[in-house]
Amino acid sequence: MVLSSHLSLGASTDRNGTAMASTCPAPHCAITGSRVASLREVSGAVLVSGLVQLVLGVSGMCGWAARHCGPMVLAPSLSIIGLSAYKEAAFFCSTNWGIALLLVLLAVTFSQHLGSCRLPFCAWPQAQGGSMEPSVPTLRTFSVLLPFAGVCIVCAILSHLHIPWESLDLAVAQLSWANSTFHAPWLRIPYAGEWGWPLLTPRALAVGIAMAIGCSMNSVGCYVLCGRLLQAPRLAPHACNRGLCTEGLGSLLAGLLGTPGGTAASIANACATGLTQAGSRPSVQVSALACVVLGMSPRLAGLLTRIPLAVHGGVLCVTYAVAVGTGISYFQYADIDSGRNIFIVGFAMFMALLVPRWLGAAPAHLATGWVPLDLLFLSLLMVPVFLTGFLSFFLENTVSGTPEERGLLSELVPEKAGAGDRHPHGERGEASQVYGLPAGLRRLLPSSCKAFPCCFLCPGSEEEEEEEEGSHAADEGTAAPGEGTHLLPKPGSGEPQPVRRPSEMEMPAWHTVA
Repeated sequence: MVLSSHLSLGASTDRNGTAMASTCPAPHCAITGSRVASLREVSGAVLVSGLVQLVLGVSGMCGWAARHCGPMVLAPSLSIIGLSAYKEAAFFCSTNWGIALLLVLLAVTFSQHLGSCRLPFCAWPQAQGGSMEPSVPTLRTFSVLLPFAGVCIVCAILSHLHIPWESLDLAVAQLSWANSTFHAPWLRIPYAGEWGWPLLTPRALAVGIAMAIGCSMNSVGCYVLCGRLLQAPRLAPHACNRGLCTEGLGSLLAGLLGTPGGTAASIANACATGLTQAGSRPSVQVSALACVVLGMSPRLAGLLTRIPLAVHGGVLCVTYAVAVGTGISYFQYADIDSGRNIFIVGFAMFMALLVPRWLGAAPAHLATGWVPLDLLFLSLLMVPVFLTGFLSFFLENTVSGTPEERGLLSELVPEKAGAGDRHPHGERGEASQVYGLPAGLRRLLPSSCKAFPCCFLCPGSEEEEEEEEGSHAADEGTAAPGEGTHLLPKPGSGEPQPVRRPSEMEMPAWHTVA
């Protein structure tokens, strides 16, 4: 967003050397008119992406695709999500590798080496009764916030002492974020059309569709990643549809307000939640309220631009590494020694890294003669997440393979450790409790959500379908009598073997056992 605003607004320099945006009194200024039109076109693309995301969520296509993504689709997709951010992480860390490595060292120490340390004064009162819960692992809970705050304080001290510690290139140094923060107003409420209404062109339409597809695939991966790290039940389709609808509404609002970017799920936030094990709805609601306050206060929002780039790089190194590891952990459910699976994983990940590199070096090779179509293909093929997800999903569902080889039998095993003694209906009740609607929304919605489009957003109808599918599967004999749902066939053998479930003392806090 900083680079977009730097490119879209004409810049002038005052006598103090501060870069300031030049104002244009007329609607079509001769100097900045083309740049303002480009920004309006970008806002139009964001608006189109919001509409497409809303359609994908309301129609239930997102939940349908999520249900057909097995381990051989999730493993390479989540791994490539983490690996695709290495260039940005290296660029941010290059401003000062010492600061970035300090943050990485503190985060790893707090979350891994000292993750089980409990402070006696950090005990929380229980909601029922007056007793106190055992103290929480404080250093693990604040394993991202404490290193972030500590390194920012170190950077502030170095800057106050006029010690040169950050190496920025000329393009980044000319932005001068620090001085422009003090000239911004405290309160400014944005409104639709303030910077001009979004400009809908064929190019904006093509780019918006590509943005929606790539963002939707990234968001579904983020939903799965967050649930896996928090040891939550398998992602419910209605929860996936609701999340995508919410992101679509946010992108619609962002496009009307003239912003150059939409809303999407954050991989870094999901991985930070896995490191801290502090995932809850109130925490998300508080962060959303903080973002709303920052959006209405340009001066407070300007403080975010003063965070050193090396700190951003350190956070990316820690969080996206969790995404890579989580993707690799999905290989345990499939037969990774199978030649079929080896080819799918290797081909999907290699092409996801090769194609963007090739098109970035020679974009003229993809020329259809119509610019919007060229932009659509380039926008999709330059995103490694789309390439990995599309190729792995296509090959997984078209190349023949046994359910055991594909890892589909792992869906019969409860994902959460210690769930071996539960009844399937109890697991379904826990899933509805985790992914169900909040109490306030349940009061507003009608008791029956079987009408379109609520049928894809409410948990009632889909739970009934799952129960019917489970009964049909039992009637058809997919599970042998007495076998239950807690037996997983051992790779290489035709007989099901019981899965050993380690106790909580043997299992890491953020690891999920099938």
